Parts: sequence; C-alpha cells; structure tokens
Amino acid sequence: MRSLRITAAQNFRSQWICLGCLRQKEQSLWATAPFSTAYQKSFNQHRTGQRIIWAIVGGALGAWAIASSQDVKHGAAVVQRSARVFGALLLNVNDYRTVLKFKDEDKYEARWQSILKACHQRCADRTFRVLEQNGSIFIKLGQHLSSMNYLLPLEWTRTFIPLQDHCPESSYEAIESMFMEDTGQPIAAHFDTFDRKPIGAASLAQVHLATMKDSGAKVAVKVQHPTLKEWVPLDLALTRLTFSTLKYFFPEYDLEWLSNEMESSLPQELDFALEGQNALVTRNYFKMIKDSPLVVPDVYWGRKRILVMEYIAGHRTDDLEYLDSNGIDRDEVSAALARIFNEMIFGDTPLHCDPHGGNIAIRPNDKRTGHNFDVILYDHGLYRDIPLRMRRNYAKLWLAVMEADEKGMRRYAREVAGITDNQFPLFASAITGRDYQAVTTSVVSTRSEQEKEVVSGAMGDGMLQELVQLLGQVPRIVLLILKTNDLTRNLDERLQTREGPVRNFLILARYCSRVVFREQMDIIRSHGSMLWPSNVLQRLGAWSSYLRVKAKLSLYEWYVFFRRIARLSPVASI
Repeated sequence: MRSLRITAAQNFRSQWICLGCLRQKEQSLWATAPFSTAYQKSFNQHRTGQRIIWAIVGGALGAWAIASSQDVKHGAAVVQRSARVFGALLLNVNDYRTVLKFKDEDKYEARWQSILKACHQRCADRTFRVLEQNGSIFIKLGQHLSSMNYLLPLEWTRTFIPLQDHCPESSYEAIESMFMEDTGQPIAAHFDTFDRKPIGAASLAQVHLATMKDSGAKVAVKVQHPTLKEWVPLDLALTRLTFSTLKYFFPEYDLEWLSNEMESSLPQELDFALEGQNALVTRNYFKMIKDSPLVVPDVYWGRKRILVMEYIAGHRTDDLEYLDSNGIDRDEVSAALARIFNEMIFGDTPLHCDPHGGNIAIRPNDKRTGHNFDVILYDHGLYRDIPLRMRRNYAKLWLAVMEADEKGMRRYAREVAGITDNQFPLFASAITGRDYQAVTTSVVSTRSEQEKEVVSGAMGDGMLQELVQLLGQVPRIVLLILKTNDLTRNLDERLQTREGPVRNFLILARYCSRVVFREQMDIIRSHGSMLWPSNVLQRLGAWSSYLRVKAKLSLYEWYVFFRRIARLSPVASI
C-alpha cells in the first residue's frame, strides 16, 4: 500500500493540494464500476441517514418559512431556494465521506486519480446547477471559486468558468419599479432612450444602453438586480451555513474564511455610489501616468443601486481572433495588464480586486502613443487599500522570489502574512501559482500543463489541511492580493503570448525596485535635510543603484523584444 503522507521536504515538488484533490481521492471510488459490496452497503446506509436529514431540514425550513413570511409565495421560494443548497451540500458531503472510507484499499490504488477526478466533476456539476438556479450572490461565489485554482481542483474551477459571463437578467418592469423606489421618478424622466434589453448581465447587476435627457450622451446604466434586496440576507446565511457544515464534517478543512470574506466584501460591491467614487479615483490616477492605455468610463451620477457611466465598448482579452484581426499584439496587451495591476499593487492607488475576464475589455486605438489599443476596466465595486508597510515588504518578497533567494522569501513572507517556516512552501506556491521546486529555482518560466495539474491536484493528503489553515490565518488583504494575482495570471495565460511570463516578471521587477528605492529615499529624509553631506551620498548611492537596475531590466526587455521580432524562440527564464 502506498504511503499517502510524505514529509514536506520530500513532497514539495508535488505536494500542491487543493480542496478538489483531497475530495478527488474520496470521490474517485464512487465513479468506478463495479462497486464493491462493502461500498454499496455503506452507500445505502448513508442514503438512509441522508433521507432522515432531508426530512428534518425540509420540515424546519417549511415551518420557518410559513412562520416568518407573510407572503406564501415568498415562503415557498425560500424553501425551494434553501432546499437546492442543502440538497447539493448533503449529496456532496455524503459523496466525499463515503469515498474516503475506501481510499486506502489496495485494489483502488491504480485507479485512484481517475476515479477521484470523475467524482470531483460530478460534485462540481451538481454545485454549478445550484449556483446557476439560485443566482443572486451564488453566481458571485461561483465566480470567486472559478479563480481559486491554487486551492480547488481543476474540475471545480473549470466547471464554474461559465458563471463569469452567463448570468440571469432582471425584467424591465422590475428595473422600472426600482427606479421609482430609488429616485422617485420613472426611467423616462432621466433618459431620452433606454434599451429594454440589457447589453450584459453579471451576478449583481446588468447594464442597459441609454441616452441622457439633456446632453444626448450615450451612456451605460448599471442597475442592481432588484431581487438582491430580497435574497441577499438569506443567501448570505445559506452560504455561511454551507461552509459551517463543511467544517463540521471535515473540521481539518475549515473554509469559513471564504464566507467571512464574502460578508465583508458584498456590502461594498452592492453600493454603486461607492463604486462610482472608486471608478473616478482610478480614472484620475491613471490619467496622470504617461502612455498608460487604461481607460475607465466616466461617471455621470450614481445611487446605491443605480450607476450611470460613459458608454465604452470593447472585446474580451481572450478574444484572440479579434485581437489578431485588429493588429493588436497579444504580448503588448499582456505587458499593459501587468503594468496596470502592478501600479495598483505597488503604487499610490487602491487595488481593483476583481479583474476577471468579464471586467476587462480591449478596443483598437491608433491615436495612442506606444500602443494601438485601450484597456477598458469595468466593475469598480471591490477595491482595497494596501498598507504602505505591507506594500514594501510584498515588493521585497517578489524581488527575493525572482532572485530565488529562499532566505529572503521566508523573511518577507513572515513580514507580509505572518508565514512560518513550515508554512512557507505552501504560501510560496500560492502567491506564484507554481510548484515549490520552480519557486526555489526559477519562477520566471512558463508553466507546463503537467505543472498545472500538479499544482491543482495534490499528492500529499496532509498538505491541503495546512493550506486551508494557512489561508484562514493570513490577513484579508493578502487573500485579495492572492485572488488578484491568480485572476491576472489566468488572463495572461489565456492570451497565449509568445514571450511567456518572462517579460511580465521584468515589469514586476521594475515596480518592486521602485518601491524599494522610494523607501530608501524616505529613510534618508527621516535622517534630516537632504542637503547634508551624508544624506547626499546616501541619496546618490540609492539613486545610482536604482538606475543600474532599471538599465539592466530595460536592456533585457529590449533583448526579449528583438528576439520576438526576429521570430526566435522565447526566452525560457531570466
């Protein structure tokens, strides 16, 4: 019988374990036919217990709905909505618990991974249907989960990807009623024209085209789904209960921090007036950056559930046919995205924490200097300010990563997120999305499909517990930075660039070096006048060191660029 628990030092090359991996181990047995007699008996016993639980839950929900709701129709919807969640939850828990009983049997060893993957897919499909049917914040949860390939198996993350673009629409009548409730006037009082059919729908809102009453300007009107007001309290409670139930059955895999983060972030995302303010802050900040291709639609006015913005259209970054047909270089798009989000992380502006494919668009712009395209950024509901100290330590962490300086990595991982030496290998893989061996040798290389499978499909069953516990302990802002890193990394890989990640790491190094240089300047200023001889010398030393780094990075960028122009093979690593 193979040993499933390997020491961390031996296993870091293949230890990446996601929630799916462990559950894959559990569920893989179920997907294999024929089942053993013992398995069938165990399954039938669990099914009997499940029916009892269903009866209890159904009765409790029915009684609660009837007692607490004046509207019988609403009460029925509460029961139906809750039953979907509990039904999928109990089936998935039963699935995993049953399979786990047989994970150490020798006869399943050869088929273990394929059985487990099939089980992951079955549970992911079941969960996807519930998220799609319930809509509301469940779509938002699914979008978040789809980006968590550093924690969940590929079967789960890939299944949830359609939720990024396919969302339910609210009726025009419901939108009209919301306008009356929120503004005291009908839609026609605000706009000359208002398209009844939305041009896009997301988890929390949908967008309609309209023309302003006075100016005739073409605008995009973002309106919150009216039903959110009715369902958000219940749905948050169901989400919280779901993760609490998972913790009860699998206490070593505590994912309650996911629901906690959602409860913290959602009120901000549902405040469209705040979103308008965020958009204007980002718009004004990037206007001051020369040659930045970022475009943020202007804001006309906003309410808590309504936001009227300048209409700017584009195509998704992964619409490669559109990019190629318009002569837009994918590598330049990749570099532009790297500069934009590195500026947010390491600059003096809040970080946009939800840069998935549906929130970024590209359009041609031949008038722009340095680029022939614009990057349009939508959905400014979720922003976070990164504290200066954390920003500086995070920059030093990445410089250590790029230099494969393990001692430095461990030091600044502790400064950024309180990571211990034992937790460090998992944390290093989480922030880079790479296998630990790549982190300690050369992270500046393209991820192979095999490595992606290793990162997503864990090999050591003790590592998932450590990862889940680690993510539950780190500061919330670090979780959002991890989420942003993973989303932008996913955007870059979907562009299928020729240069791979090398250029983006060079760009990252520029921003990190700038942060370190500015910190050095602040330290020198704290010692007194910049004209003091000792301070002048220190300033010249820091400045010359920074210029040398910039020059080195610039030369290497040109080297990468000319190799691409000459159609030579891309640089594998720095």
